[in-house]
Amino acid sequence: MKKLLMLCIGLASSSYILSQDVSDAVRYSMDEIQGTARFRSMSGAFGALGGDMSAVNINPAGSAIFNNSHASASIGVFSKKDDINYFNGLTTSSNSNFDLNQLGAAFVFINRDESSSWKKFTLGVAYDRSADFDDDWAAKGINPNNSIGSYFLGYANGVNGQGLRLDEISAFEGESYSQAYSEIGSFYGYDNQQAFLGYEGYIIDPVENTDENTAYTSNINGTDFDQEYYYASRGYNGKLAFNFATSYEDKIFLGINLNTHFINYERSTFLSEINSNENSTITSVDFENNLLTTGSGFSFQLGGIAKVTEALRVGLSYNSPTWYRISEETSQYLATDSPEGSAIINPNVINIFPEYKLQTPSKVTGSLAYVFGKQGLLSFDYSIKDYSGAKLRPTSDIDFSATNSSISNVLDTANSYRIGGEYRYKQLSFRGGYRFEESPYKNDSFYGDLTGYSLGLGYNFGNFNIDMAFSQAERDTNYQLYNVGLTDSAEFQSKFTDVILTLGFKI
Repeated sequence: MKKLLMLCIGLASSSYILSQDVSDAVRYSMDEIQGTARFRSMSGAFGALGGDMSAVNINPAGSAIFNNSHASASIGVFSKKDDINYFNGLTTSSNSNFDLNQLGAAFVFINRDESSSWKKFTLGVAYDRSADFDDDWAAKGINPNNSIGSYFLGYANGVNGQGLRLDEISAFEGESYSQAYSEIGSFYGYDNQQAFLGYEGYIIDPVENTDENTAYTSNINGTDFDQEYYYASRGYNGKLAFNFATSYEDKIFLGINLNTHFINYERSTFLSEINSNENSTITSVDFENNLLTTGSGFSFQLGGIAKVTEALRVGLSYNSPTWYRISEETSQYLATDSPEGSAIINPNVINIFPEYKLQTPSKVTGSLAYVFGKQGLLSFDYSIKDYSGAKLRPTSDIDFSATNSSISNVLDTANSYRIGGEYRYKQLSFRGGYRFEESPYKNDSFYGDLTGYSLGLGYNFGNFNIDMAFSQAERDTNYQLYNVGLTDSAEFQSKFTDVILTLGFKI
């Protein structure tokens, strides 16, 4: 009867939702187009230039600059080096991967009616990888005050100030961990599952051993907790643009992109904590969390380029929000040790959460370029993007409403500046660029600005060209281990290095 009552209450009042946070909105809102080698070597300052398949992803009018149908493919080596500080414990990690990051073609159709002012139009398709999630690192240090026990205690005592009932975070007699974990998640949600792990792993105890109890204490106390946190992720965010552009009197170029987006993100984290405190009955904890995120989305772009003079060009483009549909799956594992014995809570359950929607912020880019005939060019792009405009939907959901409020309070408008130049000597081109991107967070000491530079070479054989680019950027960030309880952060000094090779050819 007690179990039947639990079922009825659970179905009537609970939602089975994983708590998304601000970092999720930022992760899928940032677009770091890796692009062709020419695009990358000029730091992506292509908004008023066009004539490059990756430039179409900045300003869709850029494909109308092509005089002939064109295609390109790019491969690259993408590396990341992290220097990590966690409570004066210093570690270093390096990651590299080799991948196809760009593929596209634009087909140019010349208007044979010489009396028409619309001289040509182009149809194109371009794939670009806009984010790379491959990463592996470890943070190690002695935390003087905070234990992983505070994570489970925080959920049990209520992240919203209302503690959870003991009979809603514990297994019934004869019930397996898998059954209990699954049913508690289905009836009461993610928060109760976390408290369940802590209770069944002997990390937390109720103040009163009754079903109605809603107050808990931790069995991990004292100071100096030896913590090791391991992070591994895989995946990407890709963008496929279907492009249409046209030219008016070869002076005004207009274009539109209809974009589809793909998310594939896998993350695994593992925390190992040891303490030797006399007032702690739990001396060791291993806690693993796994996440799989998949999603698809849609956006559009509008853009224009104008030749003010034969040398001076201006560009303006608008990127709409991306409207994503995202699905997530999680699994967890907990093991604890004490002088009295050990406990292993391995539910072997995959939580499949309801699909939710994410709307990323829009972006506006203004561009200037000056072309020195066939000798070279200079280009400048300025973009503005309000990250506080990101939203999880449905906004009527109480959890999403709280997260959206945090997004508005924590995130800010970010400006980015890109400068690029190219000098041509016969068939050989020398290129360079610089970029600066502001932090999407109001507190840029938590997530810093990005600065980077780039260099490149290209050789034009006539019907095809080969380009190579080298770019490097740096950013300092903080990574918060958990959103509840153990909210301490590891400090990162990250350096990103890319080497890209592109083959382009006339069709």
